[in-house]
Amino acid sequence: MSTAPTAKGTALRHTSALPWPGLLALSTAAFTAVMTELLPAGLLPRMAPALGVSEGRVGFLVTGYALASFLAAVPLTAVLRGLPRRRVLIGTLVGFACCNAVTALSTSYALTFAARLAAGVMGGTLWAMLVGYAARMVPAERRGRAIAVVLAGITLALSLGVPAGTVLAGALGWRAAFALPAVLAALLVVWVRWQVPDFPGESAGTRVPLRRVAALPGIAPILSVTLFLLLGHQVMYTYVGPFAKHVGFDHTGLVLVVFGLATVVGIWIVGILVDAHLRPTLLATLAVIAGAMLTLGLAARSPAVLLGAVALWGAAFGGAPTLIQTALIDASGPVHADLATSLQTTVYNTGIAAGSFAGGLVLEGAGAAGLPWTALPLVAGTLGVVLAGRRRAFPARRPVEDQAPDAPSADIPAPSLPSGYMPPLDAGGPEEHSRTYTS
Repeated sequence: MSTAPTAKGTALRHTSALPWPGLLALSTAAFTAVMTELLPAGLLPRMAPALGVSEGRVGFLVTGYALASFLAAVPLTAVLRGLPRRRVLIGTLVGFACCNAVTALSTSYALTFAARLAAGVMGGTLWAMLVGYAARMVPAERRGRAIAVVLAGITLALSLGVPAGTVLAGALGWRAAFALPAVLAALLVVWVRWQVPDFPGESAGTRVPLRRVAALPGIAPILSVTLFLLLGHQVMYTYVGPFAKHVGFDHTGLVLVVFGLATVVGIWIVGILVDAHLRPTLLATLAVIAGAMLTLGLAARSPAVLLGAVALWGAAFGGAPTLIQTALIDASGPVHADLATSLQTTVYNTGIAAGSFAGGLVLEGAGAAGLPWTALPLVAGTLGVVLAGRRRAFPARRPVEDQAPDAPSADIPAPSLPSGYMPPLDAGGPEEHSRTYTS
């Protein structure tokens, strides 16, 4: 691998060690975004009287954030793709700091709702760039582990950050809970400026249209796996409380704790395996999730079986995003990662919304007993897609660059790319380069 950096801030690429300070900054950004999104859900009784609305309307603060994130991811990523990457990242963090500060100080529901919509826009922009940013900071053979480090921020926010915010709200009030991510985002601006390398945006002459990125070989199957996995997961996860009660285990909190702790274990295991064994590890995780759904449908009335199945489900699902997003970056190439990830962000939110809605219909119709049997075929379908995508989407051997060449010109049509081609790491003009493959 060439040791000469090809873009500003890429000096770490030739080393074998991960650039931990920069990756941890990105992971903390993910942590901050998840806290910002989900905090209102745990603070409904405290926020409602202060804002003069019902708890249901406070719940809409989460809905509004998700909707804004869903709508903003693709168009904003396309608009901002020409700007230096660190400038965009710092801009989103400043936005998070301001939105959370306004939420912490506001006494008006309308102003709070507007701040949440703006925060959702920041979230859609951030999620579209985090994984691609991490991929550009490391050699291709370390890409999966770098992505795992960044996505661990999500797991830590769910298992530690949001509960800690709820505890802080109980001690100091809900406004202090929103001040926490505001301060964290402000500190992150300094951290990112200090430790995260900058990368150039795509110049006008080399930008590939969104439709061509979406049409790159392997992208559609990967997005399909994302959609159907989230559909199946949300059908069950959204209504895990009613399901646990249905099988005679009226301790939803314990079920969620087991699931959350298992996700931490899962992302740690996947971080070790993803770079060398992406395809078999993904097949194994999807098979484990499908097996957990089958077990929940057949034998969940035993508390031990219920909690064991939930633990396996949590561990497998915790590692799945790292595997799928690593496959996505392999298929798109880091230079197109922001656009590809913006598509995945939209698909991801669609899966969450549709899965929750479908689970609600099942709960109202067939009852809680029907939830795992609805989730099972959706998850099993993802196994079929991965098995069929052996050549392009989920190859047995991942492509790895020998060096970091410039990107090809945008006038090279996607269908003419050679078999196994993966767009290179940095923006610029076309250049000859060699490739090796690792299993």
